[in-house]
Amino acid sequence: MKEENGRKFAYQFTFFKVGILPTTPKLASDWATSTLIMGHAAISDLDTEKHYFSEVLYRVVPMLGGFGADSLIAWSRGPTGTKDKWTLSWNGEAFDFVMGDLWQKIGFVLSTRPTKPLIFQGPNGYSRKGPGESAASQYYSFTRLATSGAISIGSDTFEVTGESWMDKEFGSNQLGQYQIGWDWFSLQLDDQREVMLYMLRDQDGQTNHASGTVVKKDGTTQYLNKDAFSVTATDQWTSDNTSATYPSKWTLEVNGEQWVVEPEMADQENRARKVPRLFYWEGAVKISDKNGKPIGKGYVELTGYGNGTKPGI
Repeated sequence: MKEENGRKFAYQFTFFKVGILPTTPKLASDWATSTLIMGHAAISDLDTEKHYFSEVLYRVVPMLGGFGADSLIAWSRGPTGTKDKWTLSWNGEAFDFVMGDLWQKIGFVLSTRPTKPLIFQGPNGYSRKGPGESAASQYYSFTRLATSGAISIGSDTFEVTGESWMDKEFGSNQLGQYQIGWDWFSLQLDDQREVMLYMLRDQDGQTNHASGTVVKKDGTTQYLNKDAFSVTATDQWTSDNTSATYPSKWTLEVNGEQWVVEPEMADQENRARKVPRLFYWEGAVKISDKNGKPIGKGYVELTGYGNGTKPGI
């Protein structure tokens, strides 16, 4: 995202629907629920190299948060002390969303519209995560969304425009016992292609399942198996806050093309306060060809590094 004077930002906004019981307890209480709503939001100020992270975690009950009411896809109360709600809404073409955190003094109000059609990640949206039939999720994406709105940091508000990537993924399984996390790449190339790469790691840090998707300029898709691409980490970064060490630069080979992907800034680690030891790296990256020419931008998510809480899908 860019402000009119050229200042650059990146952002993340995620709602998680977390099942905690098979059915809602039969209790005469408005607090009875089988589901939690967890929200994560982050802003990377790429000019100052400061990363801001905010979170919410509530029961899915009428006064705290919920899912699927008409055009309102998901909502929750804001963090403690914040009056305004967090909302994700369908605007008829794509998504509008609002986030604020009074304590952190950050927020954004953003609206999107698709410049390429929705695509499935995997045949009919069936995205495998392992060898078993149930080791999978349903997964689709809008890989290029024109985005505009405002980002607030401290007392400053910046009118911004740019592009976003939206993922919707859902399933009933956690990671396999032999899997500890994943590396996920969402890349928007300047030639109007997009690439998603998904690699799940075992306890030895080796990739035991991988898949990907190339979205061509015309919106058609090519699905990639693990033999169609490779990802090699060439640098690393260690968090002063969690002591987790993450890969921080990669050489990618996809369909015979070679690219270099590196973070726009090193520290884009999200560190939760409401869930003990939950932390992961998710942030903006830049892409260049093998000769160093800039060819795109993207986001990378790295989970399961360090001694944090084991993630789930």
